Amino acid sequence: MHDTTFALPQLSRRNLLRVGLLGTALLGTAGLTATLSGCSASTPKAGFAVIRETDLAFLQALIPVMLEGAVPPAQMPAAVSATLQGLDYSLNHLSPELLKLTVQLLDVLALPLTRGPLTGVWGSWQQASAADVRAFLARWQNSSIGLLQMGHASLLQLVMMSWYSRPESWAHCGYPGPPTV
Repeated sequence: MHDTTFALPQLSRRNLLRVGLLGTALLGTAGLTATLSGCSASTPKAGFAVIRETDLAFLQALIPVMLEGAVPPAQMPAAVSATLQGLDYSLNHLSPELLKLTVQLLDVLALPLTRGPLTGVWGSWQQASAADVRAFLARWQNSSIGLLQMGHASLLQLVMMSWYSRPESWAHCGYPGPPTV
């Protein structure tokens, strides 16, 4: 199991404002660029309520790496599909503001202009190896930029919540399921 905790640096008000302004500028620029270039299609992929085609490539690269060790390799395709369905359901039930922020995060990860410098993955997500995705996750988890650490934590929580809410995941962690009433 991966250690998902991280030590937060002591932030002064000035540093907190800097991080906030940097994050706002980064997400705003990426969102505007994606919108103007047509990369940020707001139309969900068929079969999904929220997840778009551009999100799907990233999530299909991310989920198997995050579920490594919890899912046998033979069951991974079904687990990825089930996790995507659970993630889509969760995203569809987020508040409008949280959904907007999550979509902006996914846009930053999908847009080549921001994906390379921020993740270290310079090609498409379909071409990224598991090692590339692991390196990206480690990069964000251990970043000195608080916004990237928050992005890592958000991705981790979204994927894990979507997988471990499914009954087929419970046996791995020894959870017998909810009590019958």
